[in-house]
Amino acid sequence: MKIAFFGAKAYDRAHFNAANSAAHHQLHYLEPRLSPQTVKLAEGFRAVCAFVNDDINAEVVAGLAGLGVQLIALRCAGFNNVDLAAAQKHGLTVVRVPAYSPYAVAEFAVGMMLTLNRKYHKAFNRVREGNFAIDGLAGFDLFGKTVGVVGTGRIGVILVRILLGFGCKVLVFDVAHNVECQALGAEQVAFEEVLRRSDILSLHCPLTPQTHYLINERTLALMKPGAMLINTSRGGLIDTAAVIAALKEGTLGWLGMDVYEEEEGVFFEDLSGRVLGDDLLARLLTFPNVLITGHQAFLTDEALTNIAQTTLANVEQFERGEPCPNRCEPSPGSPQRKQG
Repeated sequence: MKIAFFGAKAYDRAHFNAANSAAHHQLHYLEPRLSPQTVKLAEGFRAVCAFVNDDINAEVVAGLAGLGVQLIALRCAGFNNVDLAAAQKHGLTVVRVPAYSPYAVAEFAVGMMLTLNRKYHKAFNRVREGNFAIDGLAGFDLFGKTVGVVGTGRIGVILVRILLGFGCKVLVFDVAHNVECQALGAEQVAFEEVLRRSDILSLHCPLTPQTHYLINERTLALMKPGAMLINTSRGGLIDTAAVIAALKEGTLGWLGMDVYEEEEGVFFEDLSGRVLGDDLLARLLTFPNVLITGHQAFLTDEALTNIAQTTLANVEQFERGEPCPNRCEPSPGSPQRKQG
């Protein structure tokens, strides 16, 4: 099948070319992201391969359908950037990669906790400049601290295992009861109790209309003063303006984010030679107790290999007319996708 890859990076090309060595699909890599302005680049392709920051709204879906595209193959787990109702209306199939390496994201979340706490990044910069003083680098023992995990899917469960290994007390919340977390020794409690009791709060839930701005002015006020907040899930889970206010007031102690609600057009791009136009993101970068990375938690060789293999397997199932377990369907009565 002839597939157009939007927003393709060097690591995408390397891993997809390797996975395609036996499948022999025609892979065409395009640098621009998929958007209303670039959708015409899909002309002549039966399938497009898109990522989490491609804008696949109703206009784009209609454009793809008009060009003869039949399949939208997402090389990511999240699909909140796709108008599934529009895809269904125009007869386009949408598939995704529901899991690639939950270890990658869970381990990265712990890395953010340790970096913020023990100030690895600051120590690195000091030593590079010949400053071996350790004043101001004190942290705290992770052992014995209470960590809240919101969302107990595969990533959340692995994070629970890691944290228990550190000797943490782990609280979990999910709309679905997780027997595995309970068996491991985590305590399942209500969301507001997780907020009140956690020294560290880590988010691992999908972005839905119900979870949009899950962390907001009200929920931040419920958190333990000086707590740490980690988000490696979806940027829209956090109200950025509310978090900035909490940081300024000193009620939020640390913030680690690998995702950002307005990351489209910023993350995955080299903007080092330009002035950052996002005032909220620029403000966040001024705080000494904030760590922001560019949506790299998933980025391991194992994850990239699994993403490529699963994506091409999805394409092959579609090509053969077989049912695909990774197909995305709109929920009955669900609202349209949330922009941003």
